[in-house]
Amino acid sequence: MDTVVATRTAPPPAWALRQRHLIAAIDDAIPVFQSRYTRADGTFVWRQEWPGMDGSDDGYEAYGNWPLHYLLGGRADLLDRSRFLWDAVTRQFTAYGQIWREFDAYYDWMHHGESSLFLYHLGLAGEDPLIRARTVRFADMATGNDPDAPNWDPKHRMMRSPINGSRGPRHVNTAEDWSTHREVLAHYPPPFDDIPGVDGPTADWNDDAVFSRILDFLNRRMMTGDVPLNLTATSLATQAYAMTGEERFRTWVLDYLGAWAERIAAAPDGLCPDNVDEHGVVGGRMDGKWWGGYYGWRWPHGLMTVLQPLCIAAMNAVLLTGDLSWCDIPRGQIERIAALGRTVDGALHVPHRRTDSGWTAYRPLAPEFALQLALFTQDRRDFERLATFPERVSGWTHVAPGRGKGDDIHIAPWFRYLEGDVPDYPERILEAQLAEVARRMELVANETSDPETWDVHHWQDRNPVHTEALLQLVCGGPQAIYHGGLQHLRLRPWDPEAGRPGLPPDIAVRVHALDENSVSLDIVHTGAVHARRIALTPGAYHEHAFTDVSVDGGPPRPIGAEGLNVELAPIGAVALRIGMRRFARRPTTTPPTLR
Repeated sequence: MDTVVATRTAPPPAWALRQRHLIAAIDDAIPVFQSRYTRADGTFVWRQEWPGMDGSDDGYEAYGNWPLHYLLGGRADLLDRSRFLWDAVTRQFTAYGQIWREFDAYYDWMHHGESSLFLYHLGLAGEDPLIRARTVRFADMATGNDPDAPNWDPKHRMMRSPINGSRGPRHVNTAEDWSTHREVLAHYPPPFDDIPGVDGPTADWNDDAVFSRILDFLNRRMMTGDVPLNLTATSLATQAYAMTGEERFRTWVLDYLGAWAERIAAAPDGLCPDNVDEHGVVGGRMDGKWWGGYYGWRWPHGLMTVLQPLCIAAMNAVLLTGDLSWCDIPRGQIERIAALGRTVDGALHVPHRRTDSGWTAYRPLAPEFALQLALFTQDRRDFERLATFPERVSGWTHVAPGRGKGDDIHIAPWFRYLEGDVPDYPERILEAQLAEVARRMELVANETSDPETWDVHHWQDRNPVHTEALLQLVCGGPQAIYHGGLQHLRLRPWDPEAGRPGLPPDIAVRVHALDENSVSLDIVHTGAVHARRIALTPGAYHEHAFTDVSVDGGPPRPIGAEGLNVELAPIGAVALRIGMRRFARRPTTTPPTLR
């Protein structure tokens, strides 16, 4: 790696001190949280039985961003803690009955995706033969290489059921499978318009007779064939490819996404169909309707659970090929759904659901997908689309308290900061996330309720690890798309002296500008005693390549593609603009040589 030596010294700015304070606060909170909610063997202090197919995803989600905090510079023992707790969740939910062969026996890829984030982040945080072997084994379950889990139909290039996992496709759901969901789903619209005795705005899943009829319709219409949600499995195969370089995983991802692209191209209106029967026929089990599939257009989530997996899969394909045209797939869906919109009180409202009566559930289009796409592609068309959001000027500057389930609610104000419109965003987001750590730790300290009464989200709601602000400021990337997206970043920091990922002690980083070919950042040494060295590498998976660097506004000079070392004296500071070729190299999880 080439080296830059910082020559400036200055008192550390407020954002740098707050960044180091946030890291330290999270580090202090982690063992307190773990001690309060887990036994000596790492399992949750919780009930002895948990029925149904739901739940293990929530166990993994309680720790999903812990390895991310480690790769940002969190406490030295955090990676070992994370591995230990992954094993503990696996053992506990195997005993409950949800997990078999260390993976969900059967569930949908919305929930597989949520739980798999923990595994992906473990793979990014450090070289571990066990994590690599598990990732490959789980990817084999999705891609047709595991005879005990025949989820993939190579003839029709599709998954065989929306409910799948380590036991293969699940074509018939039982009452027990859905037992923990009944109370929640009683507030949802019915899955079909023609279920006998179910004609209201909601379907009472708590009524045994109604529940029985719903299950019958679900099993006959929804549980055989493919749905867009299954595209989230491409993250698992992409991660396996990054870990092994085995071409079969890359081929499968491109083939599977290609099959869905063909179905979209064949659709009369260009909108993604949400159900394919066992013969590869769109609408084959839905009386010809292209809508109405599991987690599809009719589902209460509607647009989100169609668009989200398309975005995830397209980004995975770009990571594997360097070809940004894969993003035309989700881009086209955003454009078509926007064309169906209408103006309400000066704002564009788009339909989020499709029923037998037509499009419904008109409401503002959430900016997440358009922003994820624009930041990822850096394409002029995607930035122009952002200008059509009426709330962009006033609504995208607010730094909300809290963190959201996906730790991902601040992408809009961060984008405005990168545009130069919210200059105090770093201080505000770091303050907000520190306050949320304190709020959650107060809940932990005052916990008096009976664990037998807790639901499976209890630990997530108290998890004190927050990574959104650090990923944005340190790495120049948003939090991964929730429900199973891989992490896409411009930079990763490394501590050469400790030989590990993350910020070295006392060092703070603030990315303040991105474009197609460069990233601009400030690096600050907040300490007053020891000199420090930080290494920067391009991309979450080393998929980019550095080309040149400008130091403190000086002329650019060429540097090696693999990374850059920066040396800082106490209270040293430097401003860098690093040129890069994006998606220029094969993705890999293998750590760089730091010395």
